[in-house]
Amino acid sequence: MCAYTFTVFVSLFQLLPAAPYHVLALGGTTFAAGLFLGFLTYASALAAPITGQIADRLGHRRVLIVVSLVLAVFSVSYAFITNYRVLLAFVFMHGLFWSGLLAASGAYMTATLPETRRAEGLGYWGLSSVTALAIAPPFGFWVFSFGWATMCFEVAALNLIMAAIAWHLPDDRGEAAAVPLRPRTLQDLVEWRVLALSVSMALIAFGYGSLTSFSAMFADELGVSPRSLFLTVMASAILVGRVSVGRFLDKIGHRRALLPCLAATALGMTLLALANGIVMFLLAALVFGAGFGLVYPAYTAYIMKRIPQWRRGAAFGAMLAAFDTGVGSGSTVMGGLIHQLGFRPAFGIAAFFAVLSLPYFLFAEKRFGFK
Repeated sequence: MCAYTFTVFVSLFQLLPAAPYHVLALGGTTFAAGLFLGFLTYASALAAPITGQIADRLGHRRVLIVVSLVLAVFSVSYAFITNYRVLLAFVFMHGLFWSGLLAASGAYMTATLPETRRAEGLGYWGLSSVTALAIAPPFGFWVFSFGWATMCFEVAALNLIMAAIAWHLPDDRGEAAAVPLRPRTLQDLVEWRVLALSVSMALIAFGYGSLTSFSAMFADELGVSPRSLFLTVMASAILVGRVSVGRFLDKIGHRRALLPCLAATALGMTLLALANGIVMFLLAALVFGAGFGLVYPAYTAYIMKRIPQWRRGAAFGAMLAAFDTGVGSGSTVMGGLIHQLGFRPAFGIAAFFAVLSLPYFLFAEKRFGFK
């Protein structure tokens, strides 16, 4: 699963930072450039509550294999599209399948881990995506220097490797068969309480989406080189945090760890909005990464302890719906805000949303019966 997830995110984090440049080359604006990640994540958010439940019924391994093959087809198609509007339409469909991959892999991994070490295990597993985040953007820009099509074909090859890895995972169809057959109502498909609480994650993800799409462009404006430096430093902070602190999350308590991490991500976004040189730029990356890196395992373990085993896919789907809505909004809205206001005011708005995440979580935790 670590190998699978690493390959997934190496492919993704090559596309995401380079795609805005390609959209601009095709005649799009910065707003249109932000829509690449925006459409991907909006589609994922729309489909995630349902694809998570489908993964529970079909088997998570089976979903991972099929989606990996489908993503290879999308990656190849991007190489031949010459109209940015068509490109955005394809990336929206890409997102529908992407949600199934995320929900299925999260549920599969949760089932693999013992409950008493779940946050620790999720943190270690998450290092696969963090490591990918650290190396994929600079590698992707290097491949991109040979042309957009070259990078698309290379990403498609990685998608096929993903399918091969998933094929060798232990089969979990026995667990899928144990899922209770209940009426397929909307209430059955969606974990509404998890979705409502996960708005706190959406507020954090808004800033993350803006960073993934536009931190490289902000680095260009500040004269910081290499342009992928923010993402690399952020990933390094996530890595250090999970190795040094992540193994204690289950002992500290998931909720006790989560609250300061939400505050740290808000502080990181605030520092970025104030950055006018490389020092503040790097400090923002370190602080945001330190908080953001522990938010996911702490929050996931917090939720999974309160959800029955046969609803894990649906719960992951609800979490992804909220998170991807935040990422998509951050990428899409920030593109327009940067175009109209500039980088610092736009990042200031993202920081404001991040600040709201902590009070919202405390309110929703009581309101929806988690505490």
